[in-house]
Amino acid sequence: MADLCTLPERRPAACFGEYSLKARPYRRLYAILAVTCDVPATIDGMPQVLTTDKVAIHYEVHGSGADTLVLLAGQANSSRWWDAVRPDFETTFRTVTIDYRGTGRSGKPDTDTYSTRGFASDVVAVLDHLEVTRAGVYGTSMGGRVAQWLAADHPERVSRLVLGCTSPGTPHGVERSLEVSRSLAQRDAESVRQALLELMYSPAWLATHPGPYNTLGDPAMPAHARRSHRKASARHNSWDVLPLITAPTLVVHGTDDRFNPTANAALLAKRIPDARLRLITGARHAYFEEFRDVAGPLVRKFLLTGLPTT
Repeated sequence: MADLCTLPERRPAACFGEYSLKARPYRRLYAILAVTCDVPATIDGMPQVLTTDKVAIHYEVHGSGADTLVLLAGQANSSRWWDAVRPDFETTFRTVTIDYRGTGRSGKPDTDTYSTRGFASDVVAVLDHLEVTRAGVYGTSMGGRVAQWLAADHPERVSRLVLGCTSPGTPHGVERSLEVSRSLAQRDAESVRQALLELMYSPAWLATHPGPYNTLGDPAMPAHARRSHRKASARHNSWDVLPLITAPTLVVHGTDDRFNPTANAALLAKRIPDARLRLITGARHAYFEEFRDVAGPLVRKFLLTGLPTT
């Protein structure tokens, strides 16, 4: 067992890293190895890290860059949130994405362990396994809330920080309008889906991009996990720790974002020391996808240089 645990491994897998054990009898062995070695259980070739509370967090590593960039998705979404734009960063960075607990291929405990601060701890567990001591962090929507905690609680791990279409949370953040909240609380699932699409993208973009869309939530999430994600996002409050963030920070937001009102961007930029603010004209919540030709270069330049962007 000791030899298995000490195999040199730099790929996103460990203990039999390149093998995929699909036979059911071996799954128990993998679970034992994961706990004993403190490494991910790569069942069916899926790299996972076990957190201190024994929840498996699935992660993916892409790209060929020397520096690491952590990409954090929105509420109730898996790492697929980034599928459309991840390639924009892969020639410059080694990207790391995770499935939050409750989503994708990560564990889905029915426990009170979901919080934006806790999600940040899950990210640190992945970085520790990958032996990444310091990384750029780009979080959008709820991922931006997670990124705030990551930068505040673990300042030595964050080289530069990008907060996209996000908020400091209650009670200081600007809440969406009653009209928007009602549109998302309709009984008819298709009506809710359409309302969400129109909050994410402009009509012109939707007319020429019929989907599929990876920003509308993980359809396979169990109900308890979906509820837990809603609570985690709703309870977020980073106001008191924002002034403690030391990483160079860029705040990005769309001018037409009603899902997470644009006014939150100015609150964050004012609260975080020396943060820079850039608004993308005409963009709604998913600015990073619809306006990728603007947002991508903007974010890459900041992550690489930390210089003011235009």
